[in-house]
Amino acid sequence: MGVETTRPGVGTELPPLEIPITRTLIVAGAIASRDYQDVHHDAELARQKGSPDIFMNILTTNGLVGRYVTDYFGPTAELRKVAIRLGAPNYPGDTMVLTGRIEELDDERGTATVRVVGANGLGNHVTGTVTLTFTEATVTVTLTDEADS
Repeated sequence: MGVETTRPGVGTELPPLEIPITRTLIVAGAIASRDYQDVHHDAELARQKGSPDIFMNILTTNGLVGRYVTDYFGPTAELRKVAIRLGAPNYPGDTMVLTGRIEELDDERGTATVRVVGANGLGNHVTGTVTLTFTEATVTVTLTDEADS
């Protein structure tokens, strides 16, 4: 067993993050962002408006995208720009899988741009880019001995 530290570079793929889409997540995200539109918390009113169920709002998606990227770059990461576009809705019972790829990286200035896609069972829920600053871009991976598994 050991620890390996690597420096990400342009083209580095971030590890995928699976996010179960629950009613609680959808409603809590809408309330936390003060988005009281009924389609984000009332299933019957959402159906009356043509949706099969409640669905996640863009502010919750924006927060999840930001979390995904800053978790990768560590506690010194600061979001500078998040440019996202929504596609297929996130409905309860589905799972959104966030993936990312470093498109630009400037170690001297401590900046990075990451292309992010969040897909669910219907297709791409969110696509876009995140630009951030950081003071150190290292990723620590704990290696385990195959015999310990």
